[in-house]
Amino acid sequence: MSSLILVRHGETDWNRAGRIQGLTDIPLNDTGRAQAREAAEQLRTELTSTIPDAAESAVIVSSDLQRASETADIIAAALGLATPRRYPGLRERAYGEAEGLVTAEFQRRWGHWHIADVPGAETRADLRARATATLVRARQDASVDGTVPPLIAVAHGALIREVIGHATDDRLPEPGIRLPNGSLHRFEIEGGALRLVLPVDVTP
Repeated sequence: MSSLILVRHGETDWNRAGRIQGLTDIPLNDTGRAQAREAAEQLRTELTSTIPDAAESAVIVSSDLQRASETADIIAAALGLATPRRYPGLRERAYGEAEGLVTAEFQRRWGHWHIADVPGAETRADLRARATATLVRARQDASVDGTVPPLIAVAHGALIREVIGHATDDRLPEPGIRLPNGSLHRFEIEGGALRLVLPVDVTP
């Protein structure tokens, strides 16, 4: 059995303003950098609670969008880990014509997030397939002599939601639940099966 922890990137100015980022490459703000440092300390506690040297042996990877890659770099530096490897497959969902809009305008044009059909947007099914395939590849890349160390993957809200949905047969996260910036989401992988370790770090 191996462990996987997905981390949502820290806050950006677009997050604060409620703008949809998608593939738009927005940097962290100072709050986001502080959230990344807090996530690093949470990870240290989480990883060493069962295995004393787990924090030092972990491997960290990230999306190549700068809000995720900078979050990963801050975590790696705090934990003394090697430079994170970037995976374009961990990028946020492409939101097409919705990118840059605030949530109220999105809903005015296309309705609720879970039923919206946005021109040019990546489908949730395609996002889920991309996310799971990339995480399989990242685990394979991190393995040493057949052993997979704890894997930390810094990614994005919509992508993490799809991985949680995949692991829970779409029972979680519930509609309307937001995954906060800097939040940690823990999984165990055994025999190729992905299991979510509750509770999920969410905000109403």
